[in-house]
Amino acid sequence: MSTATYTVKGMTCGHCVSSVKEEVGEVAGVTAVEVDLASGLLTVDSEDLIDEAKIVAAVKEAGYEVANQ
Repeated sequence: MSTATYTVKGMTCGHCVSSVKEEVGEVAGVTAVEVDLASGLLTVDSEDLIDEAKIVAAVKEAGYEVANQ
């Protein structure tokens, strides 16, 4: 089991959170996704380590950016 955290920029509402959760949740190996709107914190649980680029790409697909990328 692995847990990684990221900071997502640009989310402003519950729909934003849902979009990010949906896209990141579709990444192979992801078992759980939590998003905190106030802090922008994205927590991803997975079976094994997941390539960070796949998470960043999923966030971008949802229409947002990962900080420091």
